[in-house]
Amino acid sequence: MNDVSTLKSPGWQRVVADLSALVPDDRVFLLRLMSTLGMVTGARQAALFLVAPGSGEQQTVEVKPAQVWPFAQGMVDPQGRLTQPGDVLTDPTRFDANLIDKSREVTTAARTVATNKNVQIFSLDQPATAGQFYGGDQQNQSGLYVIAAAVMQGLPHESAQLPARAVITLQVESRNKQALANLVALVEVLTGYVFAHEAQQALRRTRQSSAALDLAARLIASMNATVGFRACSMQFVNDLCRQLSVDRVALGWVPGTPAKWPGRRVGEARLTQTATSVHLKAMSDTEHLDRRMEMCRKIENAMEECLDQEQPVLFPAPSAVSDPILANTITHAHRDLARNDANLRVASFPLRVVDTQGEKIAGIVLIESAGQGKLDPAAAELVQATLDLVAPVLAVRASDDRNLGLRTYDSAVRAAAWAVGPKHTVWKVAGIALMLATAVLFLGRTTYRIGAPMDLRAETQRIISAPVNAPLLSVAAGIDEGVKVTQGQTLAMLDTQELRVNLQQSVAEFSLAEKQADDGLRKGDAGAAAQARAKADQAKAKMDMLQLQIERSTLTAPITGTIIRGDLRDKLGATLKMGDEMFIVADLSTITVRAKVDDRDISFIRVGQTGEVSPKSNPSLKIPIKVRQIVPLAQAAEGSNTFEVRCELIGEQQPWFLPGLEGQIKLNTETKSFAWIASRRIVDQLRVWLWW
Repeated sequence: MNDVSTLKSPGWQRVVADLSALVPDDRVFLLRLMSTLGMVTGARQAALFLVAPGSGEQQTVEVKPAQVWPFAQGMVDPQGRLTQPGDVLTDPTRFDANLIDKSREVTTAARTVATNKNVQIFSLDQPATAGQFYGGDQQNQSGLYVIAAAVMQGLPHESAQLPARAVITLQVESRNKQALANLVALVEVLTGYVFAHEAQQALRRTRQSSAALDLAARLIASMNATVGFRACSMQFVNDLCRQLSVDRVALGWVPGTPAKWPGRRVGEARLTQTATSVHLKAMSDTEHLDRRMEMCRKIENAMEECLDQEQPVLFPAPSAVSDPILANTITHAHRDLARNDANLRVASFPLRVVDTQGEKIAGIVLIESAGQGKLDPAAAELVQATLDLVAPVLAVRASDDRNLGLRTYDSAVRAAAWAVGPKHTVWKVAGIALMLATAVLFLGRTTYRIGAPMDLRAETQRIISAPVNAPLLSVAAGIDEGVKVTQGQTLAMLDTQELRVNLQQSVAEFSLAEKQADDGLRKGDAGAAAQARAKADQAKAKMDMLQLQIERSTLTAPITGTIIRGDLRDKLGATLKMGDEMFIVADLSTITVRAKVDDRDISFIRVGQTGEVSPKSNPSLKIPIKVRQIVPLAQAAEGSNTFEVRCELIGEQQPWFLPGLEGQIKLNTETKSFAWIASRRIVDQLRVWLWW
């Protein structure tokens, strides 16, 4: 037993130093506190009980034995240091409760104190009379007592609302009431050092957070001055390399969209691995990277090893006592990377991004140091805390550097996740869309509209052609294409000189034949008279024909309308053949629509049906029409068989609706389902092929 009779004694000073020393692991501190209480009180045995999580809300708290003092052989080295991690030494599943003397009575005492959260004395003869030592009349026959002390959690102002963290029981031998009272006071004082430990932990976390926040702020400030993800990555690795004074920093990024990044989704305890590869994006002091290089492949292998384990990886790994988590990581790829340098230390850290769907790993940062830069567990904690602050900025910069289509897709997926949940969002949305589309296809109905090409034509149109073979003498003044003319207006004149000469010759022949016929009658020669009369009739017919041709040589407008074709100025003096087209005059006040409807659709067309016409010159314009006539004769053209459907325009006509204007026509027919409309052509073709 240590001499703690005075505060200046070496034993007490060593106790204070042990309990005041910084211990990052809470369970190691509990073991140290248990062993210190056991040595100071001279207990026969000390036991540590852990309070089960969540049991503080119940009326009876559940406690589980975790370790006893004196420690078993091999638990501490000759210098008094633990040989195994604290979580292993205080694991209730690995501890044998039979190692505790009077296990049932001691456990009952621990459970009672865990509920009351104070220090109490229990008699092993009468364990149920807790707290009855002072003022109790019954005698303890065995001479053994149990002092149970609750170890609180949190700072002093928080401990009253929090359940006890653990209970330490001390089995002490019989002594007088005053000695036991002194031991209780001593135990209360020493267990109070748990608040000093909590304060040190809070201070350490605050300092660590402040350092990480300061480093992250400097890194983010420098990254914000860059443009593009590549420049941002280069700035990040270069700055981090200088800030940590290490040899090299490399950044790897998980390929694919954020939805494919591995991570823990909301409500999941395990990591969901949807991507297992990492692509090297930037390396400090390196402008151009070639991922085919051996060094780059080794770095990517080390990064993927970190990604698979979901946590930081250090090589050489620290001891299990200093950091049991980092000590149990797999470091095969890291060892291979550091094989050529015995002094090289390698560390990899995941870039974790937290969003509404959970925690995701966007990339890996690998750090190499063979000089002054430290890569110990404390430095790893600082770097990881810094990267947790920097990772969202890198993720945003990487997302902004993608094309608009990918960003739109991710935004749509996030918006849909709000409605259908974060799991399998795309499949859920696709399924809902498929069901809605199916319902609309089979239940929704609309008017089946038949489309066909069309052109505009004048309702009344006349073609003026050359009546005789004659030269073009003149064109009336102002007669040109687009000019409006009235019925009977002179348009052009043909040269009739040759016709007039022929007319005079025919007149002479007629006069001669008439004279010969008269002479024959006077002479009584009936045959000669008849022959002369026939020649006269022939000459007369020729005279009438020539006279008619001379009259028709003056071309006039057959109707009131507009000349839509007839530019003859370049043909003045040229000889025209009978039937050559000279002018086309059309009445533009009445325009009709003529559509060529495929023979597969003609069965749906009826006179009186309505529709719309859209000209190519202005596709946004929709002009209502009505079917007036269906020409009952098909026309084969361009590999298809079509029927001409004539329609009339309804409503006000545009001034630019002129003959020859082309466009598309849509005719309203029966009401059908969307599925029937979409599959009609396919079904009809299958029926033709299969004779269905």
